[in-house]
Formats: sequence, C-alpha cells, structure tokens
Amino acid sequence: MQLGSPAVPRILLSPPHLSGRELERLTEAVESNWIAPLGPQVDAFERELAEVVAVPNALALSSGTAALHLSLVVLGIGPGDEVACSSWTFSASVNPVVHTGARPVFVDSDEPTWTIDPALLEQALEEHPNIRAVIAVDLYGQCCDYDRLDRICDARGVTLVQDSAESLGSTYKDQPAGGQGAIAAFSFNGNKVITTSGGGMLVSRNADWITHARKLSTQAREPAPHYEHTEIGFNYRLSNLLAAVGRAQLEVLPERVAARRRINARYRELLADVPGITFMPEAPYGRGNCWLTCIVVDPESATDRETIRLALEAEDIESRPLWKPMHLQPIYRDAPIYGGDVSARLFERGLCLPSGSALTDADQDRIVETVRKSSQSA
Repeated sequence: MQLGSPAVPRILLSPPHLSGRELERLTEAVESNWIAPLGPQVDAFERELAEVVAVPNALALSSGTAALHLSLVVLGIGPGDEVACSSWTFSASVNPVVHTGARPVFVDSDEPTWTIDPALLEQALEEHPNIRAVIAVDLYGQCCDYDRLDRICDARGVTLVQDSAESLGSTYKDQPAGGQGAIAAFSFNGNKVITTSGGGMLVSRNADWITHARKLSTQAREPAPHYEHTEIGFNYRLSNLLAAVGRAQLEVLPERVAARRRINARYRELLADVPGITFMPEAPYGRGNCWLTCIVVDPESATDRETIRLALEAEDIESRPLWKPMHLQPIYRDAPIYGGDVSARLFERGLCLPSGSALTDADQDRIVETVRKSSQSA
C-alpha cells in the first residue's frame, strides 16, 4: 500500500443501517421532554410494529431475551416444568428457561429447513410429560414449519412460543412472521434487520398475557398511589428514545429485507461454481428475510469452513461460524437432546457471510474474491 493511501475499510457481518429519519424522531422525543422510560414514541412503536406483524397486542421491551423471559413467566412456567427448545440457536433463546427455574429439553433441526424438527419434537413431548411450552426459533430469518408444530403442540396442550428474534420481515404462508405462535418475541439488537440499538418486542393475540407482561416489565407495580407489589417484577421496558429510533427503522423494513435478499441471491450467483459450497435452503412454505447469508462447506472439497473464515479475517472481513448447538455448550451438556447430528454437522461446516443491508456490490465482490481464492489455494 502506498504511503498516504486510505485503508480498506473493515467489512462487518451485519452492522446497523440507518434510515436517515432517526435524528428527526429522536429530536421529537427530546423536544417533548419524554426522555425517561416510556412515552409517546414507545406507544407509537408498539402500535406500528403490531400492524406490521398483524398481531394486535405488542409490548416494547429492553431486549428480545426479556421478551422471551416474560413470555414464559406469563405462561406460568417455573420449577418442575420443562420447556422444549431448538438446540440450534443462540443462548438467549434458552437462558430464559433457566431464569424461570424450568429445565430445557433440546430438539435438533431438520435438513430441509434448518429449523426445529417436528418429528423429533413429537418424540420429546411423548417422553417428557412435564414439557409445558415449546420455543421454536426462526433460524437466520426462516420460519419454522408452524402448521406441523401447531398440530403437535395442540394435541398435547402445550403452548407454542415463537422466537422471531431473527425473522422480522419474513413470512410464513404469506403471513408476517410473529403471528404463528401463541406468543412471540422479536429482537432489535444492533445486528438485526432493524435496530433500536438494543431492544425487543413481545406480541400476542392474547391481550391478557400482554397486559400481565406489561405490568411485570415495570417492576410489577400495583395500581396504588404508593409502591405496592404482590408479585416479582422486572425492569424490562424500552426507553422512549430507543423507541424513536425503532420507529424510523421500521419505516424502511421492506427495503432492508429486499436488500438482504438481493445480497443473498448475488452470493448464490457469484459462488455457484465454487466446488463444495452450498447455501441454506429456503423452505417452500415461506419467504425468509435473509438476515444472514449462510454457506456450508463440504469437507470433501478443497477447503473447509475455518480456512475460508481465516482468509476473510486476513482481509479485514468479518464472518462467523454458524450457531454452536446448545446441546454442545458446556453450560447445557446435561440437558436432554433429541437428535443432534444435523445441527452439529452444520456448525462444523457452516459460515455466515457479511449480509448487512448496506453492503455494496464492490464489498461483496471483495468477499467473493477472497472466498474463491481460499477455496482454490487450500
């Protein structure tokens, strides 16, 4: 590199992508003096998100993890109960189970969708009568097979909780993700399709659940002039300022999803002839938001996942192995697991490529060139 020439910028996996209206919304909040938790931006964000996902009741919270935790609390999950959960996910999908005192029972993914395997779930429910809820994770923006999951859960009186942290903007049978479970959680973490910096949302058609969760999220205060508490609560509400950011982000959700899907399609086109590289399948029943583009590297090919990852890192390009399954995590090694080979194999072979909606063609070309070179030189 010549002296004084600009450094090539690092390409991040999934950075925030501002709409341009965040400052305007924040100014509204500041000028109204609603900078403390709650306020009109929070109320509006809840209404607008509920409309987008076609679920009537929404509660803005500090994180997607908080949303999942409250979903289990309002369902009455506690010590002595078990909760079935996708093994192939981030720990935030499972940790709330432990927070309630319940025990997780892990279920592997299936090959065609990479989401929770309905047949294995049915087996888990048959053998674990203490399972009272199922947390189904919409993995990498792809919805689970909810028609099958609904039938299985309904037959045993088990509540289906939808972890939609990664699937805002996706669809299941032409319906927005988030309305398939009895209750659902979204995340607005900084790496998601839209972000509030940090935040989440709990949605449900059951108004009583959301009302109870709303109370619990503000330390479970009773309606009294003094501070009165009859149950344990939490400090889980989203601030009015972050809700303002979320409203500006939500306005451009369709464009952000379209951009990620275009990036995914371009990766598929540009890497189609590289031996040993395949992509996450898209289930026929839905349309994913392509939150992250995921590839799988055949170990019989000339390269492997880690060689590609290190080659990208050497070029200052961030990538990440696919989720390490929960049944392989040290903290959950004693939990029951149904199946396990599918997610374990995909973890060993899979890689997430940079997928931010602001990724340029030039940046993507740089990524593809690095992947190609590492595949040829291995």
